[in-house]
Amino acid sequence: MFKALADRTRRHLLDALFVKDGQTLTELESGLEMTRFGISKHLRLLEEAGLVTAVRSGRKKLHYLNPVPIRLIHDRWIDKFTEQRISALTDLKRDLES
Repeated sequence: MFKALADRTRRHLLDALFVKDGQTLTELESGLEMTRFGISKHLRLLEEAGLVTAVRSGRKKLHYLNPVPIRLIHDRWIDKFTEQRISALTDLKRDLES
């Protein structure tokens, strides 16, 4: 997943899906100066990482953001580091007020 998030184009695609979920390849490529094939490769990597899911709807293939893996990383890695800082700040506030 970190490899998928490391690329600026893939982050742009995730941001675009965050703003408007369920976009087609044509909609996603409108904001980028890249070939359809290039964008398809990026979307495939995002799908493999579990960050995007694609659903066929007739002739269209709609892409949806899956924020669950990002949230799991947040809970596992980021949240535990911010907890210590918040505890330190509340302890400091309590000490200063007493």
